[in-house]
Amino acid sequence: MIHRIKKANDMNAGKWNGLGGKFDLGETPEACVIREVFEESGLTLHSPQLKGFITFPGFSNDEDWYVFVFIGTEFEGELTEPDEGALAWIDDDEIMNLNLWEGDRTFLPWLERKQFFSAHFTYKQGQLREHGVVFY
Repeated sequence: MIHRIKKANDMNAGKWNGLGGKFDLGETPEACVIREVFEESGLTLHSPQLKGFITFPGFSNDEDWYVFVFIGTEFEGELTEPDEGALAWIDDDEIMNLNLWEGDRTFLPWLERKQFFSAHFTYKQGQLREHGVVFY
């Protein structure tokens, strides 16, 4: 997890997030997660597993965000420190004690399910207003 404490004017300031980011032009979700994990951690991710898709309507500047949610257990390399924050290995049973977005507290347990999920989380002024999910 990354503790977002370094970047100026970060909408995630003080929050803990998984690794990830925006697509490069023409990039697949798999290529994006592998590149972003490497850029943010120095680790090369092998065989990421797609677990879900989340829509965040109007999340930032009235712009919709679309997030492909992966898990990865196979990687190699040496940790490096990213510009956005501080990296830390967090035990699964400690994650919910972190300063997370409220929606993250909802969807993180879904990663343990066998089904793929498609969800939406609607925030207004940084507060979760509603959400929904379909499991496949």
